Amino acid sequence: MSSHPPRPPEEQSAGPGGHARRGFLAGAGAIAAAGLALLAPVWSGLRVVFDPLRRASSDPALVPVARLAAIPADGVPRKFRVTADRIDAWNTQRNMPVGAVYLRRTEDSLQAFNVICPHAGCFVNLAADRSRFVCPCHKSSFDLEGTVDDPASPSPRDMDTLDVEIRDGDQIWVRFQNFLPGRADKTPVA
Repeated sequence: MSSHPPRPPEEQSAGPGGHARRGFLAGAGAIAAAGLALLAPVWSGLRVVFDPLRRASSDPALVPVARLAAIPADGVPRKFRVTADRIDAWNTQRNMPVGAVYLRRTEDSLQAFNVICPHAGCFVNLAADRSRFVCPCHKSSFDLEGTVDDPASPSPRDMDTLDVEIRDGDQIWVRFQNFLPGRADKTPVA
């Protein structure tokens, strides 16, 4: 006779090591279930953290600036403030001033120029006689087409032109963006 007490029926059918195997499978199942349960909140948290990066776009959107009727076809530039919705990480500010543009209309064209001087970032003004643009900081000078018009001008490039569209027959939309000053190439500010 054996000195060991009889085993319970569930252990008798499991064979040698059956209890350890059941314990391992139960533990592995519990870990897998916990991992799946944590996946949803971790995924949601990562989406919140990286959402501003996902939404970031290197291509600025067109924004409405003025009505076509506000710009006579006489070729004299008019200055307009640009407003847009600003999104900074998780905050949205509606209709915030983001800059200004000169719009110039002739019988056959419409041009948009950023008001920032490409030399050092000062605001370019329209000359008193309205025949050219001048920068008050370092005397950069541009003709009404935005081209540097003085060989002594310190500006490394012409005024920065912007894409412009007319929508709904009279609404002027501009793809507003700023560019790095002091460079010969037109590099957008990130």
